[in-house]
Amino acid sequence: MSNKTNDIYRTVWRWHFYAGLIVIPFLISLAVTGGLYLFKDEIGQWVNADIVRVEAQTSPTVSPQQQLSAALSAHSGEAFRYVPPASPVHAAEVDITTESGRQAVFVDPYSGDVTGTLPYRGSFMWVVRYLHSLNYFGETASLIIEIVAGWTILLVLTGLYLWWPRGRRGGVMSVRGKPGKRVFWRDLHAVTGVFVGGFILFLAITGMPWSTVWGSKVNELANGHNFGYPDGVRVNVPMSDARLAENAETAWSLEQAQLPTSADSTSPSIGLDRAVATFDSLGLAPGYAVSLPSGPDGVYTGSIYPDDLSRQRVVHLDQYSGEPLLDMRYADYGPLGRGLEWGINVHMGQQYGLANQLILALACAGIVLLCVSSGVMWWKRRPAGRMGVPPEPSDPRRLRGVLALLAIGGVIFPLVGASMIVMAVVDGLVRRRGMQRAPA
Repeated sequence: MSNKTNDIYRTVWRWHFYAGLIVIPFLISLAVTGGLYLFKDEIGQWVNADIVRVEAQTSPTVSPQQQLSAALSAHSGEAFRYVPPASPVHAAEVDITTESGRQAVFVDPYSGDVTGTLPYRGSFMWVVRYLHSLNYFGETASLIIEIVAGWTILLVLTGLYLWWPRGRRGGVMSVRGKPGKRVFWRDLHAVTGVFVGGFILFLAITGMPWSTVWGSKVNELANGHNFGYPDGVRVNVPMSDARLAENAETAWSLEQAQLPTSADSTSPSIGLDRAVATFDSLGLAPGYAVSLPSGPDGVYTGSIYPDDLSRQRVVHLDQYSGEPLLDMRYADYGPLGRGLEWGINVHMGQQYGLANQLILALACAGIVLLCVSSGVMWWKRRPAGRMGVPPEPSDPRRLRGVLALLAIGGVIFPLVGASMIVMAVVDGLVRRRGMQRAPA
């Protein structure tokens, strides 16, 4: 290996080490919680089976309004969402704002009896989801996730460079040695990385839409100008300042979409029963949710985001006339919105059924193995009492080309770029300290 090639290799290895130092603890957490969340429906139905499941009956169900009234009788407050049973063995859900906070109340649709209550978005799988996104730890934590995603991309790309055979055969697609030897862990790390690296890149990139800085800007671009259709082309009704995401779980690219307003507040509201009947007649897929009008100008919103993207749909009804004000389907999204939603759906293990879940679950297990093997490999390699940072290039000018490539990524992901500048400063201090310690 020439001096130039050796210097480039050392530089890439050094930045691969820094990237791993930053992201490995987060990668393990993301892999474990993400692997669990892939099976959110199955786990949620099992953990809360006594609350969310009922025995199917041949008798007719009580009306949606009766189900809502039963929930309000058990928990006084203001209902803001109703979810009809997704199947004959599912309970209906009524979400209520009470003095003690929001509650999800489940009602047997056949008897109208309350089967149980959970904190709204407080079930076990919502806890897993919030741990995955670090939502429990505030806005700053969301910034950290964005930085981690960017460094993860760097980790994979530098890892691929380090793995590249360059005429070698051992440790490329096979593992040499035994667990007591460092070469075993080095090969295990390299081979595992080859198999899961593509999945890590995919998950990091498709997870970026949830990030604070980059994600919010792309959200504005994807959502743009209220669904991306100018007034008069698709709808010609007044729009409110309320956003779709405020009262309903919605597609990521539609979170900032404005809600239309109901036109005539002098007529009586159509009520929940007629709203549900209208949504059923319009053919919304089972499992849809109904967001209730938030005031005299509010609308009934039916929304469904099933595993099959083609069945995603949002319908707004005038609460007085019952007429659809807007009917938006996945096919109506712009190209950017469709692409982002596809990536998110696959990221969550929804788009391709059980195969999607199992493949990503294996990838998550591979990510944990990758992180563990890197830790063991580093521990066996590091000098006693030192961090074991990979050696610096003999000619520091070799860093410039690598840093230029890093700068490009930093422009695309600004938060990541800022963190890279900090790490470059830290690396400079580490190299200076090393030169001061070096014998004359």
